Amino acid sequence: MEVVKIGIIGLGRLGKRYAEIINKRIKNAEITAVCSIVADELDYAKYKLGVSYVFSNHNQMLEINELDAVMVLSSTQEHARHMIDTINAGLHVFCEKPLALSVDDCLQVIKVAGSKPSQLSVVGFVRRFDKSYLYAKEKIAEGLIGTPFLFKSQTVDKDNAMSFQKNYVQQSGGIFLDYNVHDIDLARWFLGSEFRKVYAMGGSFKHQIFADMGDADNVMTVAQMDNNTMCHIMASRTATHGHDTYSEITGTEGTLRIGRPAGKTMVEIYDKHGARKEIIDNFYERFEDAFVSQIESFIDNVQQGNKMSVSLRDSLEATRVGVAMTKSFMLAKEVTIER
Repeated sequence: MEVVKIGIIGLGRLGKRYAEIINKRIKNAEITAVCSIVADELDYAKYKLGVSYVFSNHNQMLEINELDAVMVLSSTQEHARHMIDTINAGLHVFCEKPLALSVDDCLQVIKVAGSKPSQLSVVGFVRRFDKSYLYAKEKIAEGLIGTPFLFKSQTVDKDNAMSFQKNYVQQSGGIFLDYNVHDIDLARWFLGSEFRKVYAMGGSFKHQIFADMGDADNVMTVAQMDNNTMCHIMASRTATHGHDTYSEITGTEGTLRIGRPAGKTMVEIYDKHGARKEIIDNFYERFEDAFVSQIESFIDNVQQGNKMSVSLRDSLEATRVGVAMTKSFMLAKEVTIER
């Protein structure tokens, strides 16, 4: 196929970003259909994106003959169902992280995908497509820092989205599955091992509403891997300075730091406010190029019939560990990962 015809399920905050990338930056793909249960999103698809087919029911969209692949960008709690229906419809599928909110749902998707081996079924872990993270992975493979034994990582968002977060948290699975799923995936990727046990702590230090919903606005997890390496993972919803993604890998011969010093550019400003560096505002600004590379890779592999480097098993393990972190936080005790 010269052009991959895409259907999109969900056109919310991130869905619009994906649509914009496909329309403006992906030459070998086009948006053919959109499904959403939100009327404003369907209007956006028709009048802003110029999409011919719009649906409020995803199964109706999956029945049209024009589609080659579907991007599942719906609410997290719907990911597994939408992926399964898309796979059963005979289409390639890309799903935004996480794959699901439970291990059982992940396993069900993997079972269905296994019955359709010629179809591509992918979950997006965008940091694996970021140039800085890829460069760090290459340097580790070269032996630059010896044997990695400690991974530190954080996902920190600017405290300017309370109206969105307080509504979104109920369907996102909470801060560990929503924020730290990327850090969990990176830990496995860089340390080459599965998680053995986790101990999570935290609280709602600024916004009581998260505690009222059984969640938190700031959390920290310490973990041990099966190969006895270590992790220290943090998440925050309350940064005043901006979005601050940072990872550090320490090995027997050195350390790699990704995202330090935090900044929007290399420019330092000296004025009446003192000396400072500007910082990026949100995750999309930080990883925009990686989002493009991720979609390009998916589309190219659909055309070429290849597999992608990120597997559904990676998604399963990310959910497994995120669920264990949530359990540890709720019980205030260490949790051993069960497989």
